[in-house]
Amino acid sequence: MLFTKKHAAEKRADFRAKLNSGKLLQFPGAFNPLCAQLIERKGFDGVYISGAVMSADLCLPDIGISTMTEFAERGHQIARVTDLPTIIDIDTGFGEPMAAARTVRTMEEMGLSACHIEDQVMPKRCGHLDGKEVVEADLMVQRVKAAAEAKRDPNFILIARSDARAVEGLDKAIDRMKAYVDAGADMIFPEAMANEKEFEAVRKAIKVPILANMTEFGKSRLLNRRELENLGFNLVIYPVTTLRLAMFGAEKGLDAILKDGDQTGVLDIMQHRRDLYDLLRYHDYNQFDQSIYNFQVTDTPKA
Repeated sequence: MLFTKKHAAEKRADFRAKLNSGKLLQFPGAFNPLCAQLIERKGFDGVYISGAVMSADLCLPDIGISTMTEFAERGHQIARVTDLPTIIDIDTGFGEPMAAARTVRTMEEMGLSACHIEDQVMPKRCGHLDGKEVVEADLMVQRVKAAAEAKRDPNFILIARSDARAVEGLDKAIDRMKAYVDAGADMIFPEAMANEKEFEAVRKAIKVPILANMTEFGKSRLLNRRELENLGFNLVIYPVTTLRLAMFGAEKGLDAILKDGDQTGVLDIMQHRRDLYDLLRYHDYNQFDQSIYNFQVTDTPKA
């Protein structure tokens, strides 16, 4: 945390420039600050912070009952530990236009680089579930206008997400997306497209950068990087991937302890202590106090 070099404004300017580069940017989801550090270490372009993941972290479903304060606090915790740009999900803006404006201002103050706001009703639900409802297009336009006017940094990216494809069909969803751009959205997030032809239709119709959501077990086929580049998309998020990997690994480890009586059989799928300490940059903190990193890390003794 103490060794990040970039201010929030610099990260936003970098993000704006990268969006205009023509390269597809890859933003895996981070379920906590440590995961964000790993994403940066692996060489990704940015960090995504999912509303579904923040809710799951609180053991809550993704139905809009987490609060703006909870989202802002988690977003700040993650943004402050990485030099990468960060995108945060703000659901429907936590209220109508005035509340959406306050939410965007808060996320900017918390050091985030971008946020996306959606056109679902409250209570909302995961974008890849059936039974969604969307607000009238005019109301979402008001949300976007208010959110855009709340920005103080012109490089803070406002992303408008539309869930209307599942409710009103693709053509009306595209009409909505165009209206959101006219209202001040810097980027469009078309949620739960059915196939590549729908992604392609959105790309042809929308003149600003577009985000693709490659979430597992959802409505859209998982397109790889080359396919998305060929479709002309600008950014892809993998919102829940790291949480699912971590929880699956934790489940396997707990099962092993119950079955075998210890965790010896799963040591090879754990992050080693030395790798964790390296990610936490113990050696860098030693410059403040030479007594911090004066030990050696060993392997688990064998029986």
